Amino acid sequence: MTAGGLPADAGCGYLLSMQSRPPSFDRRWVLGALLAGAATRALADPPATSPRPRPRPLSAAAAQAGASAVAPRPAVPAAAALIEAARLGGSVAYAVADARTGEMLELRDPALALPPASVAKAITALYALEALGAQHRFRTQAIATGPVEGGRLAGDLVLVGGGDPVLTTDTLGDMAAALAAAGLRAVEGRFLIHAAALPFVPQIDPAQPEHVGYNPAVSGLNLNHNRVHFEWRRAGGQWQVAVDARGERFRPAVAMAEVRIVQRAAPLFTFAAEAGRERWTVAAASLGNGGSRWLPVRRPDLYAGEVFRTLARAQGIALPAPQPAAGEMRGTVLAEARSDELAVILRDMLRFSTNLTAEAVGLSASAARGGPVGSLAESARRMGAWGAERLGLAAPRFVDHSGLGDAARLSPADMVQALLRAGAEGRLRPILRPFAMRDARGSEIRNHPLRVVAKTGTLNFVAGLGGYLATPSGRDLAFAIFAADVPRRDRLAPSERERPAGGSEWTARARRLQQQLIERWGTLYG
Repeated sequence: MTAGGLPADAGCGYLLSMQSRPPSFDRRWVLGALLAGAATRALADPPATSPRPRPRPLSAAAAQAGASAVAPRPAVPAAAALIEAARLGGSVAYAVADARTGEMLELRDPALALPPASVAKAITALYALEALGAQHRFRTQAIATGPVEGGRLAGDLVLVGGGDPVLTTDTLGDMAAALAAAGLRAVEGRFLIHAAALPFVPQIDPAQPEHVGYNPAVSGLNLNHNRVHFEWRRAGGQWQVAVDARGERFRPAVAMAEVRIVQRAAPLFTFAAEAGRERWTVAAASLGNGGSRWLPVRRPDLYAGEVFRTLARAQGIALPAPQPAAGEMRGTVLAEARSDELAVILRDMLRFSTNLTAEAVGLSASAARGGPVGSLAESARRMGAWGAERLGLAAPRFVDHSGLGDAARLSPADMVQALLRAGAEGRLRPILRPFAMRDARGSEIRNHPLRVVAKTGTLNFVAGLGGYLATPSGRDLAFAIFAADVPRRDRLAPSERERPAGGSEWTARARRLQQQLIERWGTLYG
């Protein structure tokens, strides 16, 4: 039951700078060829029409039959037989098209809208790239509201979040070191934390179990994907518990989140929040002799403020207890951290499917496009409207930017339409993760002739996959496969949602079906 280590994309690099005045916030709107640096056209004024023909449908007869426009070869299994053998229940829908011409090659219920799960992150990536630009960097600043004389700040010190989704303890440690190098030793005023760059979201999906680390809060000041590290060990009949904000170089203890182990069999966790403190209890019967896991934080601003105060103390800087602040912050920037470029952040988001990253970049994109955002649901609706206008999607429905909320709906036809548009503009393919082809035992097949890059999506009894398939002949396909047993998912009690009975077996069969369909299309249309 060990889940140690850093958050998946906590290793991103940062640029630290010392400045005497606030830096310029000029936004770069030119979208470079991702991760390659070659400039393409500016996106502040997107074209009114698609540079690629819209997907051309199957012939009427083939579409009515839900079959391929090309007669299947005898050695290729029928799609219906593969789906029946997978025993998934619910619905399976897909669409596959020629990525260069837009011609639809094979369809099954292409307009059926199903939960996309984390496949939605591919749409979020496109949304953020257009709104913010591939070279956008998030900034976190330490601002002084008064002069620093003799090592003392005659005013307030404000830790200002810029919505950075990949801010880590190590980065805050480097910022504290930069303050010390500038000669700061004490603050006569207050230590303020400013998280108003993004709306506060207590948790991404309220229907998820309280304790799962992939369902944290979201704010304009985030840290370690808004999770704390909980570690336990049993020695001499006693429990030893540690809660910290660990990074690679710094591991400060955290007091605002506390965990007690209690003698009970169930429930596994309980949670209560009071006066800025987050209290967890854990059932001893489930812990064994030791282990660790990440727990979500519901007040990420207070969490970041406490950690920064601890790191500053280690540098000889005395800060008062952190206090939340609102409104515009003006003053002198004493230290600043800049994230990696957005293209790198999105590449890691798609590779490791980090929910906090998706929500933060989606909210940031909505704010950049249309001004202040009131809620996550409002931002998701803005993204859906953008998808309809910019990508030509017919009926997208998003409730967040990560795909964690199962009320979202997207059809395979719409996903393929987005892939065709993104493929024409060169935005998505370079940051999608390679999809490994595997044998019947689950082992990766080295040097497989089919090359696939895609975004996966998995919820309980929901599986999605959307991406590009390159065949040995050089033909490119765009495809989307959505499978969901929504009634079975809806029957789950909240306590069952972390590890439901039969869930892992269902997911394994869904993934096997995805590969079988890809192999079928590679054979038929390669």
